[in-house]
Amino acid sequence: MPSDSPPSSYSSRWVAKVRGQIIAQGGTPDQALRAAQSSRHKETPEIIFMPPASPFSFSPLFDKIRAALPDVELYLVGGAVRDAMLGRLSLDLDFAAPSQGIKLARRIADFLDADIFPLDNDRDTGRVIATLPDGSREKADFATYRGASLEDDLRNRDFTVNAMAVDLQTMSLHDPLNGANDLRNKKLRACAETSISDDPIRILRGVRLAASLGFQIESGTRQMMKSAAPLLGRVSNERVRDELFKILEGPQPAASMRALDMLGALHVILPELEALKGVGQPDPHIYDVWEHTLQVLSALETIMSALAAGYDPEQTSDLFTGLLVTRLGRYRGQYAQHFANALNADRSVRGLLFFAALCHDIAKPHAKSVDENGRIRFWGHDEMGAEMAAARARALSLSNDETARLTVIIKNHMRIHFHANRKESEDKDPSRRAIYRFFKDSGAAGLDLVLLALADLRATRGNTLKQETWAAALDVCRIFLENYWERPEEVISPPRLLDGNGLMRALNLKPGPRLGDLLEAIREGQAVGKVSTREEAIEFGKKWLAENPEANTSSS
Repeated sequence: MPSDSPPSSYSSRWVAKVRGQIIAQGGTPDQALRAAQSSRHKETPEIIFMPPASPFSFSPLFDKIRAALPDVELYLVGGAVRDAMLGRLSLDLDFAAPSQGIKLARRIADFLDADIFPLDNDRDTGRVIATLPDGSREKADFATYRGASLEDDLRNRDFTVNAMAVDLQTMSLHDPLNGANDLRNKKLRACAETSISDDPIRILRGVRLAASLGFQIESGTRQMMKSAAPLLGRVSNERVRDELFKILEGPQPAASMRALDMLGALHVILPELEALKGVGQPDPHIYDVWEHTLQVLSALETIMSALAAGYDPEQTSDLFTGLLVTRLGRYRGQYAQHFANALNADRSVRGLLFFAALCHDIAKPHAKSVDENGRIRFWGHDEMGAEMAAARARALSLSNDETARLTVIIKNHMRIHFHANRKESEDKDPSRRAIYRFFKDSGAAGLDLVLLALADLRATRGNTLKQETWAAALDVCRIFLENYWERPEEVISPPRLLDGNGLMRALNLKPGPRLGDLLEAIREGQAVGKVSTREEAIEFGKKWLAENPEANTSSS
């Protein structure tokens, strides 16, 4: 190797020097030494680390841990190193040590006054969770090497870009598999021939990383993924769920689903989706059900990005996105809060919405019929789909709250389309009664339904979508959102004017199921503007009982 190469070419590498000249390099001290000995076997080189052009930058938690364990052999490994080299900040830190992983975690937890959880006693792995002053949390995992040495540990990992380590004492990089070079080339490469088959969940992880980093999966690694795809059936549903939701929560969910399908993995983890392929749909649909589903994911990502905080309207030349921002952009803050209200500590509401989008037409192959005029119909696919999606949610061990939200979204995903079509064809807005009933049935999921309906419309018509059709849908969605966020006590959840006991006393009623029906009727009367005082509620109740004679079975 020429000794006059510019120093920058050795950035973040270990080099071997003889009499001040660089004669070899490597990703680790041993690699640099072996490379030097192959050409200068009679000389003893000096092995040094060449610092990166820009110093590594990590979270404040990293600096605290480094200060707490100044004399401990400890390495930051995995994604946090990768992200630092890409100029990103990771709040999840993984550390590897020769031994005593859980003991080190306890020391750090005591030092930081943080929480500790033993993750895996067999692998001697502990987790520290530190709560920051703003309420956010950072995580640090401490594990004993998987193998006899740090290099063995790194070689046992999934992809080369995750197989790098930073020494906390010297801040030097150890890169035995040349992951830094793969980072520069935006390439995802497996660490070993058996990396994927050893743990098939790495198929999903690889697709997720490729999407989030904008990398290409190396051809040999792609073939390993295809070969190992059938083995995903042996992976626990919980691990599949976690990786699947990380994909859906990240960038390019549609491209990721397409990639999983091409790798032969999707039908293993979500077998219901296979039946969507080739199922034709009537006008105005321009895609079959499977392609339509992918287009919904893509459109939903565009819509959510346009309604996210910090979105710059100038960055789009798309007319439909521009209209979306104009009509609904004022609700960015409210939507941010909606998606911050997690139903589960480990998964986001955003991820659940994308999962609902993936499953929203899951029953169409089973509900398909053709009428006497040859028109294709999918009667009841919404309710049937809700049941199918709930079954898959239970198989993936989603929480009861998540399963309930998913079911509501899929069961009701056609309702906004009805109002949008009516708006376009008859110029009629949703009534107060329709708005009240929509949110009574869907609750907070109604906010998700607004976004899904818009994505569904764009994915249905594609480049045949007319501006007036889109504008009508946006007007309807704006009306629903205005009422939910700006007039909640008028239309969405009017305050009760009297409770069951008061109603029984006022109308001489006895307890029974019809009492609940009457209370709900009064509340709907409030929502539509017919009832505003306690006296009006009582008069409304009398009239309702008279018009619904079967209700008198509970009166005295």
